[in-house]
Amino acid sequence: MNDSGPQWRPSEQQLSGSRIVRFARWLNDQGITAITDPSDYRELQAWSATCPGEFWEAVAGFFEVDFHTPAEQALADRRMPGTRWFSGATLNFGEHMLRRGADDKVAVILVREDGHRVSISFAELRAQVGSMAARLEALGVGPGDRVAAYLPNCIEGVVAFVATAVVGATWSQTALDYAPRAAADRLAQLEAKVMFAGGGYLFKGELRDRRSEVEELRNLLPGLEHTIAVPTAGLSIDADGDAVTTWAEAMSVTAAPNPRPVPFDHPLWVLFTSGTTGRPKGIVHGHGGALMEQLVSPGFHLDLDEDDVFFWYTSPNWMMWNAQVCGLLHGATAVLYDGSPASPSIDALWKLASELGVTVFGTSPGYLQASAHAGLEPGRDLDLGSLRIIGVTGSVLPAGSNVWVREHVGPDVQVGSMSGGTDIVGVFVASAPTTPVFDGEMSAPALGVALEAWDEHGQRVPAGVSGEMVITEPMPSMPLYFWNDPEGRAYRDAYFSMYPGVWRQGDEITVTERGTIVIHGRSDSTLNRNGVRLGSAEIYEAAESLAEVEDSLVVGVEQADGGYWMPMFVVPAPGVDGAVDIPALVRSAIARRASARHVPDEIILVPGLPHTKTGKKLEVPVKRILQGADPDQVSSAGAVDDPDALRWLIRYARERRV
Repeated sequence: MNDSGPQWRPSEQQLSGSRIVRFARWLNDQGITAITDPSDYRELQAWSATCPGEFWEAVAGFFEVDFHTPAEQALADRRMPGTRWFSGATLNFGEHMLRRGADDKVAVILVREDGHRVSISFAELRAQVGSMAARLEALGVGPGDRVAAYLPNCIEGVVAFVATAVVGATWSQTALDYAPRAAADRLAQLEAKVMFAGGGYLFKGELRDRRSEVEELRNLLPGLEHTIAVPTAGLSIDADGDAVTTWAEAMSVTAAPNPRPVPFDHPLWVLFTSGTTGRPKGIVHGHGGALMEQLVSPGFHLDLDEDDVFFWYTSPNWMMWNAQVCGLLHGATAVLYDGSPASPSIDALWKLASELGVTVFGTSPGYLQASAHAGLEPGRDLDLGSLRIIGVTGSVLPAGSNVWVREHVGPDVQVGSMSGGTDIVGVFVASAPTTPVFDGEMSAPALGVALEAWDEHGQRVPAGVSGEMVITEPMPSMPLYFWNDPEGRAYRDAYFSMYPGVWRQGDEITVTERGTIVIHGRSDSTLNRNGVRLGSAEIYEAAESLAEVEDSLVVGVEQADGGYWMPMFVVPAPGVDGAVDIPALVRSAIARRASARHVPDEIILVPGLPHTKTGKKLEVPVKRILQGADPDQVSSAGAVDDPDALRWLIRYARERRV
């Protein structure tokens, strides 16, 4: 941890002009609470965490949320799970997405890696959403129905999502790079009535034609009645009578958006877990909870408003896609990027930020490290005068990346390191315009987050001691439930099994004496590569489908330098010819059956792999051993089915560190 003073401080102008300071003053003016110093983030955060009902009610008032029916009470029941937020209230998330932004202002820009660029204004966005909402209703889509998408980053995806919200249906998507069966593992659960499907996408200079994959997926989705074909990268599936409509045909009706009021906790979207322990679980979020979180996360922590150009490198597989398009809630211009961040060269995203005048630039620690390793000088070679904050999430940000940004991007640019998750489609830990930055640390718990570090006995650990990250008070964006989990058992097991009534996120953290946060990595076995959680079950299914593979084990290792290493250990099947390139076969199978993102960094052939006595893979112990933990503290040869295989892995880990 950093023992010196902060390496970045906000200027007086940044403080006084920020929305979060205006909010603190507004709280005082309204008599809601008394904030002694409106620029003191810690004081405001402490009140927001201890008085969640009052805080979130104030958020609704400050941002002038349009309730069609007002709430009887902001927080009727504080129990977790089962919290009741804004009981009796009705509203519509899609309506709020269209409220701000002058008609002639650019709402969304799509940039492809080949330089192709297209945009729409807020007036065009409203018109297209109105047309698509009318089309969905004509197809019989309304509250209680689900709409699926199999798309790359594209403007049509934004329009389709907002239109789905406007009519009160529930949205879910996977990116077009997912194999059809991997996509169906998620989307088939929902029995969607309508699907939006692209035709292709660009990645690393190659046009990927996915039309046959779309047709395969259509046949894997039960209950699918209609597909709307979206032209992406110049490719689209053909119209097919009543079964498939082209995008142009679907948009042919002119209609104004007519948002349908729905209850505060009406399902808005379903995002999926990684599938680590089986089929991915669908996390359901509500209109009201998602709206509240997306007003606070970008509105206060990123200080996003109508003057901003908001870009985050993401894909439709990741919750950051949802968070980025929610920049529209604040009237900001949202920038989508379709392609590899390093294509045609590693400076592609910096050039995009310069050309479009990006003010809020979201990326991963990996991209900052790659930029540094490539010797880039974006602050010298490009005009980044509009850039005021670089948001970073996805994995632990090493202190050296902060230094690189100050020296090679700009000394006045804030590095906003943050951590949240698909679980809440928001942030638990973040920066704000009023927080100083200490290299290697995250500035503070986010507003409305009652965060602590606990030991295994449920006791709060002292400052400076690592523990499990827990949230002791409810947040409105916590999931409503998991899909197909009527008793709520999977939901409780996911977050409340270790500490009943208290949310456990699964991150190992340290809260410092000054209140900053250091995240050490996942305390469970979930793979988390650059912020995108990946399912080990899908990886195993692909690799172990090969006749040449007997067994396998994949782990994600957070490294001391901030890097992330995802190796896979593979046991060749007996009798396999030594000339067979098993690593190449495994990589190909995983890319084909899951996606390229699931392909491990390294395939290591091993004579055997250890399991528990009941046959479970030892993901967590092996990960800890590779990180340098004492093997005797995290594993026991007597508790595994193959002690020799465990000893082989221990020797490998030691030799790798030498």
